[in-house]
Amino acid sequence: MSHDKFHRIILPLKDKLFRLAWSIVRNSAEAEDIVQDVFLKVWTKNGEWNEIENLEAYCYRSIKNLAFDRIESQSVRKTESIAPEPGDGIFTDNATPLAKLIETERNTLLYTCIDELPENQKMVFQLREIEGMSYREIAEALSINEDLVRVNLFRARNKMKELLLGKQ
Repeated sequence: MSHDKFHRIILPLKDKLFRLAWSIVRNSAEAEDIVQDVFLKVWTKNGEWNEIENLEAYCYRSIKNLAFDRIESQSVRKTESIAPEPGDGIFTDNATPLAKLIETERNTLLYTCIDELPENQKMVFQLREIEGMSYREIAEALSINEDLVRVNLFRARNKMKELLLGKQ
């Protein structure tokens, strides 16, 4: 594959891949390392790109697998702060401190609830509701069928509703 194809297909996924990695490891430096490792892996396999049916799904799957491998190998606990680190650029920048505080608290509550979901539901919810991927894209990225995506998303939404209503 040429440099052009890499720049056209793979590099535009950078922010989405970072958000997915961050949602798993909850550390921006680690998430950046994971994205760079996946980009390096994809670049070194440039001779095999034509054999990979969907490069985008391959990247998402690689991010997911590498992030879980890093968590497992480093024994990272979920007791770390779920709030993003300053300068992460994940949340929008509102004009007033009160608006920033409200948005940060809302997102902290949301991520707390997402963390309570089973792993399959968490991944499907993240890819559908936060990244905006289609059912087919999620199925390809996670190597599951579309029906299972729908079931996991339905259960995740119901659990999120239950958790959010219980925490208000």
